[in-house]
Amino acid sequence: MNKQIQQFFHLNEANTTIRTEGLAGLTSFMTVAYIIAVNGAILSQVGMPYEAVTLATVICCFVGCMLMALFANSPLIIVPGMGDNAFFVFTLVFSLGLTWQQALAVVLIAGIVFTLTTVTKGAVYLSKSIPKTMVNAMTAGIGFFIAFLGLKNGGLIVASEGTFVQLGDLGDPNALTTVLTLLILVPLTLRNVKGNFLIGIIVGTLIGAFLGIVDFSTLRDFSFSFGGYDQIFFAFDFSEIGTLNFWTAVFSLSMVIIFQNMGTQLGMLPDKSKFRKSFQANAISIIGASFLGCSPTTTAAESATGIAAGGRTGLTSFTTGLLFIPALFLIPLFKVIPNAAIAPVLIIVGCLMVQSLKEIPFSDFTEVFPAYLMMVIMPLSFSIANGIAFGFIIYPILKLATGRKKEVSVTMYVIAFFFLLYFILGSL
Repeated sequence: MNKQIQQFFHLNEANTTIRTEGLAGLTSFMTVAYIIAVNGAILSQVGMPYEAVTLATVICCFVGCMLMALFANSPLIIVPGMGDNAFFVFTLVFSLGLTWQQALAVVLIAGIVFTLTTVTKGAVYLSKSIPKTMVNAMTAGIGFFIAFLGLKNGGLIVASEGTFVQLGDLGDPNALTTVLTLLILVPLTLRNVKGNFLIGIIVGTLIGAFLGIVDFSTLRDFSFSFGGYDQIFFAFDFSEIGTLNFWTAVFSLSMVIIFQNMGTQLGMLPDKSKFRKSFQANAISIIGASFLGCSPTTTAAESATGIAAGGRTGLTSFTTGLLFIPALFLIPLFKVIPNAAIAPVLIIVGCLMVQSLKEIPFSDFTEVFPAYLMMVIMPLSFSIANGIAFGFIIYPILKLATGRKKEVSVTMYVIAFFFLLYFILGSL
């Protein structure tokens, strides 16, 4: 059996083992399992039944990870995205006035547009047309984004009315758990201890329990109902398809999902030759999400934790996908893990990704300024898509202003135009 697994996922060629891939998949799962409980809470704000959406979330996670594993042999994981579910609720429904059923129809069409991009030469052409500086900036920007997410979730950075953000109270149990767990996790990472992130999450949970931030009351009820799922399954409503609002929604969502996922995948994939199939798997998963009654799926930024733990093949995403099925019945167990136990993992992974900065030519202002904007906007606007958009708009502008327009591909000019249109339409 082990031999068949090694051959199917090409473990020897990737210089990895079943144990390493399994631990990487478990690590990815532990850092992203929160989506099971959170996604339903967000989508229920537009009237979608919580338990039904939670079931859809788990199925989408399973299907997306299996597509990555079996079709693309990629260690990336696919889950309903946090930014994407917010876009679904606050932009498609609350801003553009669509019902959630009409918003699902938008997700379907945007997913088809995404898929058409990937099955033609469009995806490969796009990836080759993007300057290396932009790719390295995406990687570093996502690293800063992940680190900021960790600092925020761990209570080290908190909101402030005067300065927007400020240092949290280090004596607070959440912040203290984050700091103590980080102090344990850093040496484990430096020594390349197998399963370091998983160990860190477990130790962090124990520290949190000692400091009183772990809520064990959730362990009392493991019941779950499948009732109401028929309300969201294939619940499309195309009644607004002839309106400007509907197509504005399709255009905006398409821009977000295509370039956000392209940036994330190019930034994280250890083997770039797997990009096209990984991109296709991502696109197909979004169509599946619309059928299943869920907001768009995305290549999770938390995939970086599994990759940092040694994940190189689809066995990582396969392991993660399998774990989502029993997790549906163990939601209370995962609710026990405090954010402060996961935050240190995100902080360290962010640091590992930021190291791509060394590949950016800092002596060339026309290269470094768009990269700088991209890296700053991602965490500060809390959106990978916004950061990519700013970088792609300013890059050709600077090249034109300095008489170096030949250094920019036609594709980059087209992308910049559409991103500018995306911002204009978004402000209407």
